[in-house]
Amino acid sequence: MSNIEEILSCEELEERIQELAEEINNHYQDEEITILTVLSGAFIFAADLARAIDLPLQCEFVKVSSYGDGKVSSGNVKMVLDIDPKKIEGRNIILVEDIVDTGNTVVFLKEYLQKMSPKTLKVCSLLLKKDALKHDLQVDYTGFSIPSLFVVGYGLDYGGLYRDLPFLGVLLEEGESLDKDALLLEKGQ
Repeated sequence: MSNIEEILSCEELEERIQELAEEINNHYQDEEITILTVLSGAFIFAADLARAIDLPLQCEFVKVSSYGDGKVSSGNVKMVLDIDPKKIEGRNIILVEDIVDTGNTVVFLKEYLQKMSPKTLKVCSLLLKKDALKHDLQVDYTGFSIPSLFVVGYGLDYGGLYRDLPFLGVLLEEGESLDKDALLLEKGQ
């Protein structure tokens, strides 16, 4: 049996999302943006972010897979739900991810979307695991940088479970513990 140790509360997540929305508002001013949400893990984050942004915006979705039901990325990214290129061409796109760890998914999607000629293409991720990155990758808007832990809640899952938790937590195995005092969570990159 596993247990979950909270590392970011609902209030901490809400506060940071408001800050990210302000950054996006300031960058784009009155321009229209399209939030392109990577399903399924980013749907809660993207919904809260969209409500916090004070700009004309459209919401679109893509789904890719690289994890399956495991805790480690397979490294093989495949498109599961595609997007119409007309919804990308000439638009300000913000690709919204739940977590960037290896960077494989974001690199795949950025290359894929660039072929559709967006006006701009930025990446916004709730979480970034800098220690796990395998690519030189620019994440334009980052909620929190976290160590290489397996996290669940607030849209992130393990085998389809735990997405509904209102906080972000670390999934611990029976008898495993987390030293919260040694845990370094940073806002941004």
